[in-house]
Amino acid sequence: MSVAAIGIICKAPQPGRAKTRLAAAIGAVAASELSACFLRDVAAAIEAVPETLGSRGYGVYAPAGVEHIMRELLPATFGLMLQAGDDLGDVLFGATRDLLIDGHDCVLLVNGDSPTLPARFLAQAIAILREPGDRMVLGPASDGGYYLIGLKHPHRQLFTQIAWGTETVARSTCKRAAEIGLATTLLPEWYDIDDAETLDWLRDELAGSSTRFRGGGFAPASRAFLEAAPQTDS
Repeated sequence: MSVAAIGIICKAPQPGRAKTRLAAAIGAVAASELSACFLRDVAAAIEAVPETLGSRGYGVYAPAGVEHIMRELLPATFGLMLQAGDDLGDVLFGATRDLLIDGHDCVLLVNGDSPTLPARFLAQAIAILREPGDRMVLGPASDGGYYLIGLKHPHRQLFTQIAWGTETVARSTCKRAAEIGLATTLLPEWYDIDDAETLDWLRDELAGSSTRFRGGGFAPASRAFLEAAPQTDS
């Protein structure tokens, strides 16, 4: 049976080292604890992909030496893979290449900052990648980046000379795919939680009052944390 790899690109949730922009709003400790909740919820979305599709989750993590932290956060069935370098392009290409070498028929890489990521998006991406022919699936994020990239071959061109962290990332990636003749399917837009504004988006979504993002996952870990914590002004 074919098995898709679904890797979460993530940093260990350590105070002062993770979610620094969010930490400016809620403090370094709270930001790291919330980051841990995000990872648990994204992992739960991966586990919710129907077994009939065949998939396995991975934590593609940094920095080195935090394996024990990642092992406590992620399900026991998940594999762990140290990120290949510091540049995001190298990380994404390296994870795609290595997971395909390990025998997976396709690879999805997702960010660890979208706790309500719908499991149906992951299932849809796997189904698309298993169609005949080489192709890319991209999940555009509200900030111009992407929350998911899915591939069945490791195309380095998709990850080089990209202005990471800018609003042009998804657009540039689609342009690069077109240049190399790679068929592209776009998933619905979703969002990352990186700062006070997007944290408010999450609160609105979990309260059922979002007009922009609906039908997301329940995000039990993030929901419990936010319900227990006092809301800070943003």
